[in-house]
Amino acid sequence: MLHEKSWQTLLLTLPSPGILLVEMQRPDASNALDTVMTRELLALWQSLYVDTACYQVVVLTGHGNRCFCAGADLKERHGISAGLWLQQHAVLEQMMLAMHDCPLPLIAAVNGAAFGGGLELLLNCDFSYCSPDARFAFPEPKLGFIPGAMGTQWLPRAVGLARAKEVCMTGTPFSADDALAWGLVNRIVAQAELLPAVLETAARIQTASPLAVRQVKQALHATLGNDLVGGYRREIELYKRCIDGNDRIEGIAAFNEKRPPVFRL
Repeated sequence: MLHEKSWQTLLLTLPSPGILLVEMQRPDASNALDTVMTRELLALWQSLYVDTACYQVVVLTGHGNRCFCAGADLKERHGISAGLWLQQHAVLEQMMLAMHDCPLPLIAAVNGAAFGGGLELLLNCDFSYCSPDARFAFPEPKLGFIPGAMGTQWLPRAVGLARAKEVCMTGTPFSADDALAWGLVNRIVAQAELLPAVLETAARIQTASPLAVRQVKQALHATLGNDLVGGYRREIELYKRCIDGNDRIEGIAAFNEKRPPVFRL
């Protein structure tokens, strides 16, 4: 079983039969997505697509009470070539698509900051609860590139097109109260009660037919209208243009050197 395996960056437990709790565990890096974590999440979602007999609901959270996931590990990406960057991102692309294809209900317990790829993980879950001090942002344009893990596809569906444009173009962080008001998260729950509340909801899902729950997930996805995966492939085309440019190099260097970036047209 998946929760009995040893993982380097993930802790998988079974808080009750049939509910798989997935905890991202890179506390020294704010649970950021490095290559190892991305590969492990890819393996996890692929395994859950193939074998759904052991679990009925999956809960995703981050270690600690400060960060859900800070997004891509920009220290790992500092100074790397565009080619190597895109190789790493190709794994992330497959991970997000595998997560999208996971037939089981996915609930995020957002225990802190969800920036960049962390916000995209949240958006790729079926719904989310968050703590009062959770913060959210897409800082990528300030770093010389764009969201590249379904962010431009899911965010307008969650908060509306105009709001999504503001969030993505400004990169300004927003609060848990904003996330609730905009429809990004379903509930705000005190930090100490967050995971129990999510697990309680997961248990309620378990009382329904597993077959029916999986079918209703697919049926609800079908109401989105435009093809999400097709839109994501267009997102990746535009993302790659940014990685080939100089702004990405300057943005990551400025982040690691703790200074404002200087972008040139």
